[in-house]
Order: sequence, then C-alpha cells, then structure tokens
Amino acid sequence: MIDRNEILETNEMIEKDNFDVRTITMGISLFDCIDGDSRKTAENIYTKITNTAKDLVAVGDDLENEYGIPIVNKRISVTPASLLAKDEKGFILVANALDKAAAACKVNFIGGYTALVHKGATAAEEAFLATIPEALSSTERLCASVNAASTRAGINMNAVRRMGGIIKKTAELTREKDAIGCAKLVVFANAVEDNPFMAGAFNGTGEGDRVINVGVSGPGAVKSALARLGAGADFGELAECIKKTAFKITRVGQLVAREAAKRLNASLGIIDLSLAPTPAVGDSVAHILEEMGLESVGAHGSTAALAMLNDAVKKGGLMAGMYVGGLSGAFIPVSEDAGMIDAVNRGSLSLEKLEAMTSVCSVGLDMIAVPGDTPEETISAIIADECAIGIVNNKTTAVRIIPVPGKKVGDSVEFGGLLGTAPIMAVNKFSPAAFINRNGRIPAPLISNRN
Repeated sequence: MIDRNEILETNEMIEKDNFDVRTITMGISLFDCIDGDSRKTAENIYTKITNTAKDLVAVGDDLENEYGIPIVNKRISVTPASLLAKDEKGFILVANALDKAAAACKVNFIGGYTALVHKGATAAEEAFLATIPEALSSTERLCASVNAASTRAGINMNAVRRMGGIIKKTAELTREKDAIGCAKLVVFANAVEDNPFMAGAFNGTGEGDRVINVGVSGPGAVKSALARLGAGADFGELAECIKKTAFKITRVGQLVAREAAKRLNASLGIIDLSLAPTPAVGDSVAHILEEMGLESVGAHGSTAALAMLNDAVKKGGLMAGMYVGGLSGAFIPVSEDAGMIDAVNRGSLSLEKLEAMTSVCSVGLDMIAVPGDTPEETISAIIADECAIGIVNNKTTAVRIIPVPGKKVGDSVEFGGLLGTAPIMAVNKFSPAAFINRNGRIPAPLISNRN
C-alpha cells in the first residue's frame, strides 16, 4: 500500500526539481462505434469519447489539489483509427470527430490516429495513410502514429518510403506554423499498446474498453540526487542513486493511477516511468548525463552514460510499481530539453550521435528539426535506420522529425509550451534514394525466431 508519508517525501522534488506526473491518459476502445455509414461512425465516436472521458480533467485536477502533485496533462488515446473506416472521406470524418471530442473534454491532445502496418497494409490502411497530412493540418489536438516495423515482422520498407513523403506534405500544409503538424506525427518500430505519451499514444487492440495509463517524469529530481551524491561516487553508487530516485517517482505515479482509475470507473493500466524533459530550467535529461561527468552531451561516453541511466530507471521503476509499462526509461527529444538544445548549438551533439544514443534510450529520434529542403528519401532513410535499431535490439524506437520549410542549419524554430525550441540540425547530404526506392520488406532479424 501507498500512504501519504511517501507523498510527503516528494515535496522537495516537486518544489525544487520540477517533478510532476506528466500525464493521465485515458485509453478508450472505439470498436463498438463502427457503423457501415462513416458519418454515423464519427457521431458514435464523438458520443462515446465525450461520455467516457467527460470527468477526466476534473478528476486530474482534484487529485492534484488533494495530493499536491502537479499533474501537467490529461489526455485521451483511442483504438487505431485505421480500423474504424474504409476510405479517405471516412477517415477525415473520424479525425474531425476525435479532435472535436478532445476539445469538448478539454484535453490538450488525443492520440490514436494510428496505423499498424509493420508487415503490410490493407487498401483501407493505404487510404488512411494518405489522409494523415490533411488530418493533422486541419485539427488542433489530434496526434498520429504509424508502426512501420517490428522484431517479428521486419521493416515494411514500402511504408517507410511512403512516410517520408507524408512527413514532407504535412510540413508543407502546416508551414505557416513552422511545420507543427510534424510534431504530432511519429513513426515507430515495435510500438507499444499502452504508451501514455504523445504523439505516439493509442489504445491497442489488446486493451480493454477504458483504461488509465499514467506517465511520470522527474529528470530534475534525478539530477539533484546525483549532485548531492558528489563527484567521487563510483558507477555502482550512481546507478543505485538513480534507482532509488526512480523508485520514489514511480510510487507517486502508482498512487495517482490507482485513484484516477477508481474515480473514473476504468481499469488500471500501467505506470510509465519515463524521464521526459521539458524546456524548463532544471528539467533536462542532458543535464543528468553532464552531472555524471560529461563536459557536454554528445561527447564520447554519452551513449554509455545514457545506457546506465535508462537501465537504472527501469530497475527502480519495476521495483516500485505493480504494473510498469509503456516506454519506461529516458527520452532524449531535442526541442523539449534545454540541455540538448545547448549541446546542438555548441556543436557537441549531431544527428549521427543522437542516432547512436537511441540504441540505448527508451524511444528514438524525437523532436528533431531539419532543413526544409531535406529530401523525402533522406527522411525515409532516417526512419529506416531507427527501425533497424529497434528490431535488432527488440526495443521500441521512433522518429519524430520536422523538416521546417524555409529553414536552414543555424536557424531555430519556436514551437512553444512543452514542445520548446528546435535548432535546425544538419543532415547528411549523400543520397539514399536508390536504396529507399526498392520495394518490399527487410526480413525479421534472427532474434525474432524464439519459439
């Protein structure tokens, strides 16, 4: 059991280290909304979401006030939308219904405009993919994701190739807002069904009718704990310190998740302990790595430091929580992390080094802004590289990349809020087009044959 004494232990983390519950995300199944008439399906979707999640924000606010724990976001994830209609017109109706329902429920994002095409795509899923740019450019709260690879299936290179063009078109349609549509679109390998974080959240087909998943975060708390430990600590002591801090953070998340599920008459899903940074001072994963002894993130040793951090976070979280899941680990988004932004600007962190670091973090290349003239084949190749890292290492990887029209290396783009500021990063100029334009799948790796 968790009691209030454990919450009192977090007061300093809340007051000084930017500790918070990053999101309470309600997953909602929409399978019972499907009708032969897409317009009726959209109406059913709006009705179910607004009825099911009508109290989500109020319950989150109540828990924040009762326990004194900041709960930054209340969000919704739904059944992959590619399963809910059959043609482009129908999918756009679904997209608009999702966005309208999110506004009515007063949540900032709704995830689940999603397709799972890691082995192949049906005609309906092909139609769905074509709607992503329009859906993201015509809505405010909708988030989209595509799973293009898995360890069991390999990499669907046809889907990877297509996503390069979809990302470029999304950027063009939202160019007046510095390609903000691309910040709401992520391409996965090994996507998980219970991720509470945007833009990749969706309520998987193996999930129940309504479920509460909670994402907790605390980069500042981990950094402060390491600073108190001192420069003379050895690696074992560093790891133990991280584990103990992650344990405390996860216990808070478990309390919030359990109470939210009870009050919302929902199943308790998972607690996702992910060190998710924000642009706020003192809330940076990069600064944790620098506290370990790196002069700047991106220096040699960064991958090793991140591997230790990610592992210790998982171990501490697993000891503390009844159900730990999602992506649990450390996120390394560029625009959302003040330390990452500084590292790019001072020249210590490149796209290639970030790619290496994604082999040991909990996700992948996240919130990366690149020049607007980056070819779509290059974007597809970046996605393919991340998918390869994911399937070979049997882990989730992802790409959220933003080719900003009119911007070049040395410029920056301001997205505001949690999305932060993104410096435009250099991209390798040599072309992968002949490779990307081949057809078919990259076969599943040997690790997939476990039966």
